[in-house]
Amino acid sequence: MRKLLLSAVTLCFFLTSYANTAEITFKNTSVGDGLYVLQGVGGFAGGNIMLSVGDDGVVMIDDSMPPLLTNLKKAISEITPKPITFLVNTHVHKDHTGNNASFGGEGVHIIGHDNLRTRLQAPADDGSATPTDALPVITFPSEITFHLNGDDARVFHLEMAHTDGDVAIYFKKANVLHTGDVLFNGLFPFIDTSNGGSVQGYIAAQKLLYSIADENTVIVPGHGPLAKRADLKTALDMLEDSVKRVAKLHKKGMTEDEVVAKNPLKKYHEKWNWGFITTEKITRTIYQSL
Repeated sequence: MRKLLLSAVTLCFFLTSYANTAEITFKNTSVGDGLYVLQGVGGFAGGNIMLSVGDDGVVMIDDSMPPLLTNLKKAISEITPKPITFLVNTHVHKDHTGNNASFGGEGVHIIGHDNLRTRLQAPADDGSATPTDALPVITFPSEITFHLNGDDARVFHLEMAHTDGDVAIYFKKANVLHTGDVLFNGLFPFIDTSNGGSVQGYIAAQKLLYSIADENTVIVPGHGPLAKRADLKTALDMLEDSVKRVAKLHKKGMTEDEVVAKNPLKKYHEKWNWGFITTEKITRTIYQSL
């Protein structure tokens, strides 16, 4: 059950190999009262991280990868001397949960969807097990709300989207939405069907996020620069149109390789193609979903 993202693990270490991890730092951006986004500079640092800092404690969303733990803690210390109280995992991938064991071992309460804990508990292909400290100690099937630091933060499940255990977090007062990997801003998305994700679920999840956001919402994607509602709509429109283009050829009885050769997503290649999710790979993912 847990092919814990051989592909995503490969992605993490493939990309970090291009830069000395000592040279990767985290810049912080204030996106609201006591809310900060940490993004990697100088190389791949995993998913975008958020902090909610206030009188009630510190809530962190996602936690990068083990080689960057020291740099991450340094970046956090520059924002607050307080320890992390809660850690929310947006999904199972190791570029978002890689430092769970470290933080969990320090007494941080890890929170995630029921399916996240289930996938982490399943043995890896080599028989190894996830350390107990890395597992969520609080899980939920649908949603949970934090009433901390002067805001109400709703953490809710997005079904069969990027994976089967995705959650997004919406800070109501601050009007800030962390999407996890249900948004790769300006990039073809990774839809991990081996971990319960689906193209149609991904589209449905983006539509839900779009309905929650307004023109003033600060959207924190799983990867890529900070976004607005219009950026989410652009990504959604691209994916829906891509499905239509691939489906048109699929209905003609073309094989997967024949569709790839036709390059139906050529119009999106220059802007959306990137090293891990190429135009060919997203085309194949869509074809397989049909």
